[in-house]
Amino acid sequence: MKLSIVIPVFNEKNTILEVLEKVRSVNLGSVEKEIIIVDDFSTDGTREIVKGLESSGCKVFFQEKNCGKGAALRRGFKEATGDIVLIQDADLEYNPADYPTLLEPILKGQADVVYGSRFLKSEKTQHNKIVYKHGFLFSRFLNWLSNILSGVYLTDMYTCYKVFSAEALDCILPHLKSNRFGIDPELTAWAAKYRLRIVEVPISYKGRTYQEGKKINWKDGIAAIYHIIYFNLFMRK
Repeated sequence: MKLSIVIPVFNEKNTILEVLEKVRSVNLGSVEKEIIIVDDFSTDGTREIVKGLESSGCKVFFQEKNCGKGAALRRGFKEATGDIVLIQDADLEYNPADYPTLLEPILKGQADVVYGSRFLKSEKTQHNKIVYKHGFLFSRFLNWLSNILSGVYLTDMYTCYKVFSAEALDCILPHLKSNRFGIDPELTAWAAKYRLRIVEVPISYKGRTYQEGKKINWKDGIAAIYHIIYFNLFMRK
């Protein structure tokens, strides 16, 4: 059994090596890890750091220009060879120690797709750090809109932690078009259209500020309304 961990990277020189250390240190028993890094034309020195990882067992790919998280994920998905594929951000908001929890529903045959929710109530989420209240409230509205239009009830559609069986991703990947943060509602919409079994599990989360490198902004939020409506109502298999 192999897990492909796809890490899109853009200007994360201060965190990428620590994230990789955390990813490598997670004990998954007999599950093999395939680490795939896609650098989205970083300009802060991240690109040079990532180049040095090619000899350490990581698969490293470089975008020829900055295209956005969605484009980097599509590239990583195409390169993945695992039985399960997991998305990992290159910052420190999400903790790879949650991997066993994320993989369990797929390994037990209970799900095709798993989302790690920051908002499900559990011991893991009781200390989660939400930095911007206005962003949190708008995200909840977008989540509600996605639920209404997709017919899939989720508490956290915009989570980074999305995990797919290889078969589920094979259904979705040929349709993906998003270059930026529209990838989240697009992945959810296609999972709904193919009636894939989606399970949410609670995860830990530590939000960061814009000064610390957070990239999504109000323009992406406005665009998200369009993405949710477009991918759910106007895209067909």
